[in-house]
Amino acid sequence: MEELLYEIIDKAASMGAQYVEARYHVNSYYSLRARNGAIIDSSKEIEEGVGVRVLVDGALGFASTSRLDRDSLLKTVEEAVAKARFISKYMKKPLSLGPGRVGYIKYEATPRIPFSNISLDDKIGTMKELWEISRKSVREASVKVLFTELVESIEEKIIVTSEGAYVRSNIPRLYLSYNIVVNLPSKGTVQRWEEYGGSGGYELMKKWRVDEEVGRETSTLERILLEAREPPKEPVEVIVGSEIVGLIAHESAGHPSEADRILGREAAQAGMSYIKKGMSGTRIGNENATVVDDPTIPGSYGFFLYDDEGVAARPKYLYKEGLIYEHMHNRFTAAEFGVESNGSARAMNYASEPIIRMSNTYLTPGDYTLEELIEDVELGVYIKSYMEWNIDDERWSQRYVGLEAYLIERGEVKGLVRNPVLELSTKAFYSSIVGKTKELRFYAGTCGKGEPSQGVPVWFGGPDVKLSKMKLGVAPE
Repeated sequence: MEELLYEIIDKAASMGAQYVEARYHVNSYYSLRARNGAIIDSSKEIEEGVGVRVLVDGALGFASTSRLDRDSLLKTVEEAVAKARFISKYMKKPLSLGPGRVGYIKYEATPRIPFSNISLDDKIGTMKELWEISRKSVREASVKVLFTELVESIEEKIIVTSEGAYVRSNIPRLYLSYNIVVNLPSKGTVQRWEEYGGSGGYELMKKWRVDEEVGRETSTLERILLEAREPPKEPVEVIVGSEIVGLIAHESAGHPSEADRILGREAAQAGMSYIKKGMSGTRIGNENATVVDDPTIPGSYGFFLYDDEGVAARPKYLYKEGLIYEHMHNRFTAAEFGVESNGSARAMNYASEPIIRMSNTYLTPGDYTLEELIEDVELGVYIKSYMEWNIDDERWSQRYVGLEAYLIERGEVKGLVRNPVLELSTKAFYSSIVGKTKELRFYAGTCGKGEPSQGVPVWFGGPDVKLSKMKLGVAPE
């Protein structure tokens, strides 16, 4: 395969391509799904093929194939070049290739407990155990549904480019999610969706302690139905849990910092950005507002060391001490902005073009404990988790409806509140941070972007955050 990839490079160059990128990309998946402890689906899937991208006369052309014989691969090269040459006639401004530190490297994420070490019976047993824990964690309500999904995946790539990049990688990932639906006829229904993910093997399960979390989550959902009351109507201090903080960082710092979105490429697809070219250095928050995107975190769900253009990945400070600081770039947006690529190009599979993506995006932690954030609150609400959220296309106006949320009176947690709504602008959130906890927690997800849509594994995270006084809304039942 390596020889064929280099032949692709030579072929495209002989046809006039100024830049060539060939990527052999294999994703293998094994999935197991259960409803109320009973297995409802088991599947295996392999996506294997080669993607070719070329720069010809200032235009990009991309083509892919799952046929790995020499003739098919060379026809794919011809298709990519033909697309680029056709598109070049209509380019208002030709694309150029910016600088990037390309690598010649092999790397992998090595699992301590490989997938093959865990029997199918043990995996099914985990599904059954989670159901038993969940249904026994309620007293008056009933658990109508516990849907669980377990996914083992391995992503293998070989990337070569006409500029000398050679990157070979192997990253196994484990994913587990559950959806709990709890019902009490006199009070209604409430549900919770939770996801866990990381690079590695079954050693991650011990770290996640999903059995403990399922029991606690189920019990809490029942208490929300039984005990939760409306939040205060007057302005209160708000403590936002790390789960929501991570989502805010992903949506209101990560997405608007994607350079292709800033340039308008995503406008008709995944949205726009309030950030415009030239806004680096603009204040968006106070000194507590630092957001980082870092693909190099070991064990993370969004882990990689080199992107799909063969460029070395590194941490990026999207916001730094309240200032818009750095955007996420590939080689082509780097040229437009006059900077060096920071290794942010990712493709979902062989049939997808590499585009600018997040990896592990988080608000940096602070100096407090949660107890210290709470102790001087006269009247406030701690919103630990969310049930729903939305944000506008420019990533400016946003809304989060709390799920597990607590009233705080005179420095003490007094009880649950129902459906508090945090609605504010991006600038208002990052300007209102008055304290952050020391603990940084991450949450797994699949980030969607592009047309055709691509979903890639990511972490989003942060500490618990205290905001200055604001008025909360209440979502209807």
